[in-house]
Amino acid sequence: MNKIVKYILIGILVLGALWAAAFFIKSNSKDAVTYETQTPFISNIEKKTVATGKVVPEDEVEIKPQISGIIQKIFLEEGQKVKSGDLIATIKVVPNEQALNQSRGRVRNAELALNNVTIEYNRNKALFDKGVISSQDFNSLQLQYDQAQQELQNARADYQIIRQGSAGGSTSANTNIRATVEGTILEIPVEEGDQVIESNNFNDGTTIATIADLSKMIFEGKVDEGEVAKLEVGTPLKISLGAVEGTELDAKLRFIAPKGIEETGAVQFKIEGDVEVKEGVFIRAGYSANASLVLEKKDDVLVIPEALLQFDKKTDKPYVEIETGDQKFERRDIEIGISDGVNVEIVSGLTESDKVKVWNKTEPIKKGEDEEGEEGKSEE
Repeated sequence: MNKIVKYILIGILVLGALWAAAFFIKSNSKDAVTYETQTPFISNIEKKTVATGKVVPEDEVEIKPQISGIIQKIFLEEGQKVKSGDLIATIKVVPNEQALNQSRGRVRNAELALNNVTIEYNRNKALFDKGVISSQDFNSLQLQYDQAQQELQNARADYQIIRQGSAGGSTSANTNIRATVEGTILEIPVEEGDQVIESNNFNDGTTIATIADLSKMIFEGKVDEGEVAKLEVGTPLKISLGAVEGTELDAKLRFIAPKGIEETGAVQFKIEGDVEVKEGVFIRAGYSANASLVLEKKDDVLVIPEALLQFDKKTDKPYVEIETGDQKFERRDIEIGISDGVNVEIVSGLTESDKVKVWNKTEPIKKGEDEEGEEGKSEE
């Protein structure tokens, strides 16, 4: 019995020794990892940010009526170009019955007053011609007669304005809605038959049309509070439009809001930039756009790819590994500057002759492994 146990133990030890030997041979048969290196180089580097927004006309003019009424006729359409003075629409006046009745009564009273003064004037004129009354008395009657005539003219003119919207002989009737500036009609928010309200001290009035010059456009966007301090008025912008592929417009920053607006937990500041519209490029008002802004730029500085950086787990300071011999590396702490997301500036710690270890290179997938993976997927 003891011999059987002894043989079993010996067999187990032999199998263990064979397994350990096989594992050791397999481990040492793997190819040794060979690290590549890269050297720092001189280049220009820019730190950029992107502001999202839209492109809108610099000035939009809203055309409003000077009298209330109903849209009788619209002569133009959205998208048409207009000049100052072009007729856009006409308004049919719907007079207020109370105001119309009062104005009609005023005209009747002025007629009665004029008739009475006319009788007195004619009678006293005959007496004046005979020398019965003095010049002073006749002059007083002459003044009353002239005032009564003027009052009747004023009453009739007011009645005409209330009834038709303008006095007879007016060179520019209030019922004609005309363009006040040159540009393109962006919007006509009313239709024929709509009722409109006049613009006055207590009411903005109904907008008949909106006109803007599409050759003068600006970019409106927002930037984060962490970047706004690095911006300056006059900074060049590159505007890319989502609706116009392959077109990039130049612009200059002209305004930075002094007050931020909190949106989804972050403070945003409004910015504006003058856009240079290229000839042959038609930009519609309200196109969504992105503006690329250069926050910081340095020329002819020493840089390395940002992927070569490593960071200390305790201090979070950057460092790289420098080749000191054949596949031998040592750690070197460095100081970095600005980054553009691809390359990073080296302030100190490296020279152009140093060879930096590529520590995180992605190994290519071998053909055999790739085929095995595809077979596994097909079997599943």
